[in-house]
Amino acid sequence: MVQRKPTITDVARTAGVSKGLVSFALNDKPGVSPETRKRILEVAGDLGWRPSLSARSLSTSTSFALGLVIRRKAEVISADPFFPAFIAGVESVLADEGRALVLSVVPDAEAELRSYRTLAGDNRVDGIFLTDLREADERFALLEELGLPAVALGRPSPGISIPSVEVDDTHGIAAAVDHLVSLGHTRIGHVAGDPGMMHGGRRRGSFAEAMREAGLDASLVLETDFSAAQGADATRQLLDAAVPPTAIVYANDPMAIAGLGVAQQRGLRVPDDLSITGFDGTDISGYVFPALTTITSDPVEWGRVAARTLLEFIASGTAENVELPPAALLIRGSTGPSPSESGTVAAHS
Repeated sequence: MVQRKPTITDVARTAGVSKGLVSFALNDKPGVSPETRKRILEVAGDLGWRPSLSARSLSTSTSFALGLVIRRKAEVISADPFFPAFIAGVESVLADEGRALVLSVVPDAEAELRSYRTLAGDNRVDGIFLTDLREADERFALLEELGLPAVALGRPSPGISIPSVEVDDTHGIAAAVDHLVSLGHTRIGHVAGDPGMMHGGRRRGSFAEAMREAGLDASLVLETDFSAAQGADATRQLLDAAVPPTAIVYANDPMAIAGLGVAQQRGLRVPDDLSITGFDGTDISGYVFPALTTITSDPVEWGRVAARTLLEFIASGTAENVELPPAALLIRGSTGPSPSESGTVAAHS
C-alpha cells in the first residue's frame, strides 16, 4: 500500500495551529512568531512534509525547471561523455533547489528554435542553458523576445549581454601542438569539430596559430561533426595521404579514440608510428591502450557553475560571467617521439 504524503493540514493538526499559519511559516512570511515558526518547521520535518511543486508553480508563476536544448544528432550525443557529465553537474545543483532539468535533443536549427518557443509558450522552464554557441547566433534574439533568461556555455559574440560560463580551450590545443613539436613531429594533422560552432572554430584556429608559430604547415585539417564515426573517417583520409602525418590532434576524445582504433587496425603502433591527442579528459581516455594524451576539462563542475549562475540570473536579473580554470594538457602513452625513419607511417598505412 502506498503511504499518503503528509499535507499542510497534517502539519497544522500536529502543531496545533491553523493551516493559514502553517502556510505563512512554511513560506517565510511575516505574522508568525519565531517560536511558532520554529515549532511548525520542526513538525513539518518530522512528518516528512515536502512542498507540492505544482502548487508552488501556480502560486509563484514559475515552473521550477531549467531547459537544455542540444542541436546534434542523437548518435553523437549518445557517444560523447561530455553532455552526461555536464548534466550530472547541473542536476547536482537543481536537486538541492527542488528544480528539474528539461532536456530536448533536436536535429536542426528549425527544430531547436521551435523547442524554445514551445518551452516558453507552455511556461515549462524558467531559464535556458545555451550550448554550442555559433557566430551570428539567432537564439540570443529569440530568447530575449521570449523573455527567457539564459546562460551561455562559452564566450558569446561581442555585444551579447547574457552571463556566460566558459573554459579557455585555446591554450590546451596550443599545448598539444607544442608537446608534439618538442617530440620532433613536423607533420601534424588536426581532426577538427563542427566549424559552425564557436568552440570548434576556436580549436581549429588555435591549432593553426600554434603550427605557424612553430614554422610548420597547418593545412592538414579535416572538419567533422564531432562524432566518432566522422573522426574515424577523417583519420583514414589523413593516413591515406601521400605523406601522412606522424601525429594527429583531435578536437575531442571520442574522435581520438576512434582514430586510435583505425591506426591499430592498420598495423600502426601508437605512439611509435603515430602520436594521438584528444580533448575533454574523459574517464574512458585513461583506460584505452595506450592511454590517451588529452586536454582536460571538468564538465561536471561546468554544469554546477552554470546551474548556479542561471539560478542567480533568474532570481536577481543579473549574474557575473565566470571563467573556469583553462583546459590543460595531460600527457599519457599515446604520444611519443616522431618516427626516426622517414616514411614509416606511409609504409604501414
